[in-house]
Amino acid sequence: MEIFIDSANVDEIRRWLGYGVVDGVTTNPSILLKDGGYDIEARAREIAGIVSPGPVSVEVYSNDHQEMLEQARTFARWAPNIVVKIPVIDEYGEPSLAVVKELEADGIKVNMTACMSFGQVVLGAKAGATYISIFAGRVADEGHDASKLIRQSVDWLTEWNYASKIIVGSVREVINLQDAVLAGTHVITIPPQFMTKWLDHQFTRATVGQFNEDARKALAIAEPEQPRTEVRA
Repeated sequence: MEIFIDSANVDEIRRWLGYGVVDGVTTNPSILLKDGGYDIEARAREIAGIVSPGPVSVEVYSNDHQEMLEQARTFARWAPNIVVKIPVIDEYGEPSLAVVKELEADGIKVNMTACMSFGQVVLGAKAGATYISIFAGRVADEGHDASKLIRQSVDWLTEWNYASKIIVGSVREVINLQDAVLAGTHVITIPPQFMTKWLDHQFTRATVGQFNEDARKALAIAEPEQPRTEVRA
């Protein structure tokens, strides 16, 4: 399983890369806006250089399919590890599958995003998407079983030998990370604040503190012997 950081915050990306647990980065227009990435190209190039050769997802921002293609091809020229995020359908319900197919045929990796159903996963795999992003938090918000959807999707891709990988995103709580991992997702993309919560534990801190304190007490009791001074006649 791979972990992507869902962020455009360069400091956080460097931090988690330094721990050796991050394999890539995902962004979207909302994340770039929140993290101050107003110049999308500059921030995407910077992140791609930091993460290389790991993938960095950058999302198109149009409903028009021709514009999607043009933006995607532009993004892909910024760095060899850029993956273009294409929504499975646009805001009016028009499928973007032909865009996915054309880009993949041109050698541009696609992260087909905003998926909420098994049918979308199946059609995305048929269209050739490198990654298919399930927004598990939003699936659960609508009262559906996100873990079941993840498990069914991974099992189906494996059974039919599709190369597409499932990315689970839209994390709402730390328990969502556990659910996604146990459901067998190929990739989970995690906002930095949830990475911190996933790692931290108050009783781990208390245990380490106790061990350190007891070690100091033991060292204070076992004072080293003073070296003897040899007296010569």
